[in-house]
Amino acid sequence: MLIVVGLIIAFILVLILSNRRTRACRWRADRRLDGEAGTCFKCMTCGAQVFTSTGKPPLDCVANTPQS
Repeated sequence: MLIVVGLIIAFILVLILSNRRTRACRWRADRRLDGEAGTCFKCMTCGAQVFTSTGKPPLDCVANTPQS
C-alpha cells in the first residue's frame, strides 16, 4: 500500500513540476548547422528551428512565434 501511495505522489509531482510550455516539444541538436549564431536545435514535433547561445535547448515552444 505504501508503494502505491508513493507512486501516486510521484506522478502528481511530475505533473505539477513539469514545464508545460515545452511538453510537446522534442528538441534535437543539429550539429550540421552550428556556427557563429550558436547551437542549432530543431523540434521533431513541430519542425521549429532555433539557435541558442547557451548550447542548451530552448525553454519555450517557438512553433507559433513569428520569425523576424
